[in-house]
Amino acid sequence: MSTRHIAPAVRPTGRLVAFIGAYGDTTDPKAGGITTLHVSWDGRELVHAHHTAEPRDAGYLVYAPGTRTLYAVDERKTDGRGPVEPPAAVHALTVSERDGRLSPLNWLPAPGPRPTYLGLDEQQGVLVTANHGDFDHVEHVVRADDGTWHTEYLYDDSTVLLYGLSADGRLAALRDVRVMEGHGKDPNFSPQAGGHGQSGAHAHCAVIDPTGRWVLVGDKGTDRILVYRLGTTLELAHTCQLPPETGPRHIAFAPDGDRAYVTYEFASEIASYSFDPSSGELRELARTSTLPSGFTRLNEPAEVRVHPGGGFVYVNNRGEDTVVWFRADPDGGLTRAGHVPLAPSIHPGLAARSFAFDPSGTFLLVADRPANLVRSYAVDPDEGTLAPLSEFGVSQPAFVEFGVLPD
Repeated sequence: MSTRHIAPAVRPTGRLVAFIGAYGDTTDPKAGGITTLHVSWDGRELVHAHHTAEPRDAGYLVYAPGTRTLYAVDERKTDGRGPVEPPAAVHALTVSERDGRLSPLNWLPAPGPRPTYLGLDEQQGVLVTANHGDFDHVEHVVRADDGTWHTEYLYDDSTVLLYGLSADGRLAALRDVRVMEGHGKDPNFSPQAGGHGQSGAHAHCAVIDPTGRWVLVGDKGTDRILVYRLGTTLELAHTCQLPPETGPRHIAFAPDGDRAYVTYEFASEIASYSFDPSSGELRELARTSTLPSGFTRLNEPAEVRVHPGGGFVYVNNRGEDTVVWFRADPDGGLTRAGHVPLAPSIHPGLAARSFAFDPSGTFLLVADRPANLVRSYAVDPDEGTLAPLSEFGVSQPAFVEFGVLPD
C-alpha cells in the first residue's frame, strides 16, 4: 500500500495540445519536424492538428505560454565550410491560438554540435541549451619539439548557450557560450562510440531551477554536475564531481524546488539531491538502480520527470525498455514501485527517450521511437501506476511538450 499521495495539480482552463518533436530519416519522408496534436484532458483522444517539417531534427522542445512561442532545437552537426544543409540551431515558432498551427518566427545558430536540451525562463526572457557534441574524432598529425611525429586526437566541443528573448518571443541574441572541458574514463564500459562515450565533455541538460537563479548542467562525459549563476551571462558557482562512469544525464526538480532528481546514464541509476536555492549547492541524498533485481542486459536511463503533485518520480529505461516509477520519500529515499513496457530498443541511442505529464498530472505521453508511436497512460493518484489509454502514430518521435490554448 502506498504511503504517499500525489497532491492534485491544478488543471488549467483551455484546450490542450501536445507538440511532438521527431527526427528526420532519409528512408521515411514522414519523419522529422513537429506534429501538433489536439489532446483531451483525460488523455484518451489524440487527434492530428498540424505538422511542420522544420526544424528537421526536433529533438527537444519547450513552450512559452506568455508569447505562445514554441522553441525547438535542430539537433544537427553543422557540416563544415559552406554548409550544404542547415546548421545546428535553435528555432522559435509561433503557435496559432485557433488550432495550434506552427509558423516560423526566427532561428539562431547553436555553436556546438547536437543541441539536445532547452531550459526556459519566460519571466527573465532567457533560454538555455545544452549542446552534446558528437563522438567523432579527428586525427591531427603534429610534430614534437624533438622532431618526432605524433597523432593528436581532437573531439567536438560540448557547450552550454544562453540566449536572450524578445518581447514577441523571437530569439534576440546569443548572450553567452560556455565550452565544457575535460573527459571521463576513456575508454569506459559503455558501448557508446565503441567505448569512447566519455572521450570528451557531453553536456546533456541545462535546467533552470524554480527560482530562476541557477542553471544546473549534467555533463555525462566528465561525470559532473555544474551549477551556474544565471544573469546576463552564466557564472560557474559549484561543481559536483561524481564517481567515474556515472554519467549524469537529466535533472528534474520536485514541485517545492528544494529536491532534485538525476538520471545516471552509465551507472543506470537515479539519485536524489537536496538543493539550496539560496546558494545553489547540491548534496546527494540517495542513489538506486533503475532496474529490477536480476536484470543483466545493457541499460542506460534517459529522461526523469517528477509528477506535478510530487510523491513519485518517473524514469525511462533504454535497455529494459520501460517507463518505471519510484516512490519518493521525505528523506530522499527512492523505491522502485512499478513499470510499463515500451517497444524494444534498437540500442540505447535508438529507443524511447522522452515523456511528459500533462499540466494537471492526469496522464503522461511517451514518445516511443522504435514503435513510431506516441503512447498515452493514465496516472493513478495514489499508487503512481500507469495504465494504457491510447496511442497515435508519429514517425521517429523524439520529444513531447504540452501547451494550453484559450477556449
